Amino acid sequence: MEEKVTIYELIDRCIAYFRDHCYTEQRISRYRSLWRACILRFMSDKGIKYYSPSVGEEFVTTCHFNGNVRHHEREKIRSVQVVDDMLTIGRIRLRCLKPVHHALLGEIGGEMEKLITHLTNLRRSETTLKDYRLYLSEFLAHLTAHNVRCVREITEWHILVFVSSHPTNKVNIVSALRVLFRFWMQKGVVDGHFDELFDTYKVRHPERIPSFYAKEEIRRVEESLSRSSNVGKRDYAMVLLASRLGLRASDIANLQFANLDWDNNVISLRMQKTQKSIELPLIADVGNAIIDYLRHGRPKSESQHIFLSCRAPFRAATNHTVCSAINRAILKSGIDTGGKHHGPHALRHSLATAMLDAGTQIPIVSETLGHRSTQTTLTYLKIDISSLLKCALPVTPVSDGFYMQRGGAFYG
Repeated sequence: MEEKVTIYELIDRCIAYFRDHCYTEQRISRYRSLWRACILRFMSDKGIKYYSPSVGEEFVTTCHFNGNVRHHEREKIRSVQVVDDMLTIGRIRLRCLKPVHHALLGEIGGEMEKLITHLTNLRRSETTLKDYRLYLSEFLAHLTAHNVRCVREITEWHILVFVSSHPTNKVNIVSALRVLFRFWMQKGVVDGHFDELFDTYKVRHPERIPSFYAKEEIRRVEESLSRSSNVGKRDYAMVLLASRLGLRASDIANLQFANLDWDNNVISLRMQKTQKSIELPLIADVGNAIIDYLRHGRPKSESQHIFLSCRAPFRAATNHTVCSAINRAILKSGIDTGGKHHGPHALRHSLATAMLDAGTQIPIVSETLGHRSTQTTLTYLKIDISSLLKCALPVTPVSDGFYMQRGGAFYG
């Protein structure tokens, strides 16, 4: 039986929840204003005393204009969702986007699902599985649009047309399809002639040069951050972890108290991307920045994560939080970012470049950055200009007689 609760009781519960979870009085006041102008007025006009989800749904329909929802109406809808949550689950969920599930239907979709299950059993990451499902669902939609209903009807032409329709993501598309058709070949779903197609299909893409900044530019980025605010203290510590220790955004976001050994001045962690365990020195500047944030900037929370969101309810920082903070710092510093990336990886690349400039051996750079192998680290040799200059060979002088052959035709 549905609980009968007046709207005023629900609002009181919401306010108590907000205060327990450190929402600011300004934010609570904003919700009060929205409730007065929206759901309270709506229920009063209709003579409704007790709130229910159906009442909320009826109100939400009044916030749509020709199928569109404007910003102010989104705030009204959110104020009703908050009341709904308090009634139905006794707490208030963070607002979030509902993830899209890419269904793989039909005979071909069913065979694709077998690959997803196989990759799941191989313990591929959620990100990898999500990417494969996306690419395969797009390929399935392409086949459906061409009236292909079963695997045996797929031709090389269908594959080539599909790949050519993705001008900016061919590498990942081809890789996903190669894995799919090889899996089908192993299971006897297709013969081996598709393997020849993927073996000969080469995606040309330009050589990637890592973005990096000079030491003076990195110094300007670090100094551009104001440490007078809570957010500034947090962002400064994040920037130093990237610029001084080369940590990725995922590792900064997931840093916990257990990773910090203050007695031995060491940071120990398992890297999110490679799952490799590393130990890095907790240098003074980084340690002091973290302490300043913990003592004077971090909200009160039982979370074991070092870095938290800056708005209540306070949750662990995400990769996006870290990327945004570092991106803002680089742009605010005023350094020249033309043609360069300006996120955590740019600071990571800059550290690698500085280490190579200082004569640090490749294995040490590799260990510092947590690479699986030194082959990955060799990428940074492309930007180690000082070392590359040492490899330059002298050009043998050529006599003037060579250039004056055939009456100086060489210059023609």
